Amino acid sequence: MRTTEVSFYSEGARIAASWRTPDEVSGPLPTIIQGPGWLGLRDAKLYLRYHEALTDAGFGVLVIDYRGFGDSEGDRQNLSFRGQLDDLRNGVSYLCTREDVDPDRIGVFGSGGTGGGNAVLLAAADERIKAAVSQVPVADGADWLHRMRSEYEWLDFLRALDDDRKERAATGKGRLVHPREEIMVPTAERRATSVKSDVDGRIPTAVSLAAADEILEYRPIESARGLRTPLMVIAVEGDATTPTDHAEGIFAAAKGPRTLVMQRKTTHYAAYDQYWQLVTPRIVDWFRRHLVGGDVDVYSSTEPLTTIEHLGAHQ
Repeated sequence: MRTTEVSFYSEGARIAASWRTPDEVSGPLPTIIQGPGWLGLRDAKLYLRYHEALTDAGFGVLVIDYRGFGDSEGDRQNLSFRGQLDDLRNGVSYLCTREDVDPDRIGVFGSGGTGGGNAVLLAAADERIKAAVSQVPVADGADWLHRMRSEYEWLDFLRALDDDRKERAATGKGRLVHPREEIMVPTAERRATSVKSDVDGRIPTAVSLAAADEILEYRPIESARGLRTPLMVIAVEGDATTPTDHAEGIFAAAKGPRTLVMQRKTTHYAAYDQYWQLVTPRIVDWFRRHLVGGDVDVYSSTEPLTTIEHLGAHQ
């Protein structure tokens, strides 16, 4: 796998990206764009094995740092999910400028909470996306934040948000908070895991509480309704970090060809290591089947393909 550091612009901000390709490239490549998961960075070691599998199969991969993160420009205190979707759409436009990319064969891969949710949002918003894979996604931001908290903590959180809105309206400034401690509440597993330790020390630690307002309006489940782009959803049974029913809801809402991969007898973070050898070939195969390209489109009236796969340790 070859990696070249590249950049493009999104609403005036320079976005840093890594462009990964097979060692030998012949002709324009089918390509996957990826935005990191919640508070993630493009160079996380966690993503490497997915990228290696995809480039080994002949795909290009463009993985980006969202604005304000990593090596990208942008306000480090502004965590905006609307901005992240803009960054992904502008990333697709950048790919379409490259001679080594087939613009008719672009897919999206997203993993980890809002990473998985953003993949659904991009597939719904951009007709240039021909296939999507959403791994352990958030489907409804308000429900996600609520379920991290007891009811009294949730009501306190809403009151704090309301006070901050008033302060911002009156003074132009609001509170700065730690996004992993005061917006997302980490599970015990998240505090103990080292799966993202290589990037944890480089994420913003003080962001505007206004980011929570955007999460409350974050609804990949709404974008999934009527989605006809081929979609693979990857879930963890009994997931305490991104609830399993979020992934199941996105899968049920989509209308195009779709597959649900359910990882059992594991946890949110353990699944990355425990099942990657089972799950990754299915991701590659999904993109192989649906990023077919071509200059002739054939439409059929048959029902969309829907399958459910249950993966266990004994398979």
